[in-house]
Amino acid sequence: MYAVIKTGGKQYRVQPGDLLVVEKLDGEPGANVAFGDVLMLGDGETVTLGAPVVDGASVEATLIETRKGEKVKIFKKIRRQGYRRTRGHRQFESVLRVTSIAGVGKTDKWDGEVDLTPKSVLDARARGLSTEVRAPVEAKPAKAAAEPTEAEAPKAAAKPKAAKAEAGEKKAAPKKAAAKKESDAE
Repeated sequence: MYAVIKTGGKQYRVQPGDLLVVEKLDGEPGANVAFGDVLMLGDGETVTLGAPVVDGASVEATLIETRKGEKVKIFKKIRRQGYRRTRGHRQFESVLRVTSIAGVGKTDKWDGEVDLTPKSVLDARARGLSTEVRAPVEAKPAKAAAEPTEAEAPKAAAKPKAAKAEAGEKKAAPKKAAAKKESDAE
């Protein structure tokens, strides 16, 4: 069984178990979403058309994630005028898993489990990257790092002189002797 639904100004042909990417919908991951704008239902060779929607038909889906889509670049140019502008845009989109279609006395459900793993985590796994969330590292206060403690104060005072003696007194390497020409050797 399949259905044609309308959402976000677009039409989609869906079946139970399909993964669907649509315009942004409200809700948290794992929320159930119902579409009442079913334009057509099909089951084998039996097709039910709506005028404009099929009465009593609905499509159920589970929201997996809301993310930003692909970047669209907008480039404007007026030739010979030195006018060039580049802008970018990323539309928010929702990823859904269709779980059931109901209408015209029939219901078709998907038997699988909905995996709520976002695409960014799946992409990271595919590239062999770590998907663990790291705890933020606490920074040391600026005063503690700038001022040495009493035990470190004598060491810190003596260190710059020793460092200058070692680092500043470096001598250049001796130059290599020039190779003799054949005319000089004879």
